[in-house]
Amino acid sequence: MSVKFYPAADRGHFDFGWLDTNHTFSFGHYYHPDRTRFGMLRVFNDDVVAPGEGFGTHPHNDMEIISIPLEGTIVHRDSMKHDEALRPGDVQVMSAGTGLTHSEFNGSSTEYLKFLQIWIIPNKPGVEPRYDQRSFTLQPDHITTVAGPKNGSAPLWINQDAWLSLVKLTAGRDVTYTSHREGNGLFVFQIEGTSDVNGHVIGRRDAIGFEEAGTITISADTDSYAVIIDVPR
Repeated sequence: MSVKFYPAADRGHFDFGWLDTNHTFSFGHYYHPDRTRFGMLRVFNDDVVAPGEGFGTHPHNDMEIISIPLEGTIVHRDSMKHDEALRPGDVQVMSAGTGLTHSEFNGSSTEYLKFLQIWIIPNKPGVEPRYDQRSFTLQPDHITTVAGPKNGSAPLWINQDAWLSLVKLTAGRDVTYTSHREGNGLFVFQIEGTSDVNGHVIGRRDAIGFEEAGTITISADTDSYAVIIDVPR
């Protein structure tokens, strides 16, 4: 079984003053030949935005973009006339498709914004751009699948045979995740705490990818919070 480790300390890190960002995969000013993507998972950025700052209007196309606020408020505006606020508990999906523009700003003038930005390569180009967001209350020691393919059972959908799940575990508890699709890889990003994933220990902001595991068991060494991405290789 092929296992890939992505230690937090080895990520691409840049502090631009208004933005303090860590890249698990090659992105922007960061390039690592062995870390360009995990299957169709192309970007996993861990961003901290200073009060009153943000990403000005910029374009995207042919990418499924998922944002997960961890602290603070994201103010999102786009060319589809959405003007939205996202806070911890919310998850946003956006299909860039044939093209759109958007901006993301910290909604506070005093507090920092912390959020995860995830890009997944779509299963077909040129789709109609779309936007959606939902709020979730995570049950302790339970996997909550927040996004999946169109016409599936997940509350949010994307144009790819991929699923994104969140799990908060109490120290000493465990959960088992089985891939929704044979042949997919499983990628786990540890937001907080320390866990054992199929015998491999990962800590805060570490990640691990299993290219051939159909099932993984996550055991929490401490109270923990993690993202599971079930994605075509």
